[in-house]
Amino acid sequence: MTPADLASIYRQYIACLNPRDWSNLGRFVHDEVSHNGKRIGLAGYRQMLENDYASIPDLHFNIELLVAEPPCVASRLQFNCSPKARFLELDVDGRKVSFAENVFYAFKDGRIVEVRSVIDKAAIEAQLSTRPEGN
Repeated sequence: MTPADLASIYRQYIACLNPRDWSNLGRFVHDEVSHNGKRIGLAGYRQMLENDYASIPDLHFNIELLVAEPPCVASRLQFNCSPKARFLELDVDGRKVSFAENVFYAFKDGRIVEVRSVIDKAAIEAQLSTRPEGN
């Protein structure tokens, strides 16, 4: 698989997440997927995403940076959303916040088998500390 092929698969994966096309998630995510070192399987991965969307109804994945070097992808995802209540142990309570996620994926058989993710919590904390509640 070429870097361009892998980048295309990754873009299709993101295009599957944004409309919540769970029936096609298995096309992009391996049955044995792990997230941050914990094997959760496809069902657990789907549940994690469904929980994310339940707590952040306006969640939308925006690719800011993408580097593909088979069998791995590195991506910086940008978010501008309004979590309903607590998010990352922070009282966001529906306020709009912007933050990035740096995420690294390993692929096996053309599907994501390992995900390592770090969310920029400090960016959210800074926004919450500079805005009055309710804005």
